[in-house]
Amino acid sequence: MIDPLQSSLRIAGSGLDAQSVRMRIISENIANAQSTGDAPGADPYTRQTISFDNIVDRATGATMVRVKTIGVDNSPFKIEHDPGNPAADSSGFVKLPNVDVLTELADMREANRTYEANLQVAKQSAELLGETVNLLKDA
Repeated sequence: MIDPLQSSLRIAGSGLDAQSVRMRIISENIANAQSTGDAPGADPYTRQTISFDNIVDRATGATMVRVKTIGVDNSPFKIEHDPGNPAADSSGFVKLPNVDVLTELADMREANRTYEANLQVAKQSAELLGETVNLLKDA
């Protein structure tokens, strides 16, 4: 059996990995919030989604998190009348991405806080491991 402090480091590490991927997906969504299609009437950028899953680490027996899937949001695209846009169809309508920047910013804030919480757990675990090693050296 692995030490509980090492196990907590691995669990926090899995959370850091998962939230890092989540922040990347959110960043891509925000960056493409105004990306239209390449041709008139073509579909624009489609918002990406992310889902997580639990896995049991065989080495530690601990439940960890991992990215299950990166999918797409099937909500409808926004439609805007902009006849001068190169992506406008014959009626002058342009399909815009189904990305709501405010929702993405809220998700980014949550992902950032979760990342920071996992980072704090990792720091505390590493610090406690170091203190334990120092105690054992002095004994």
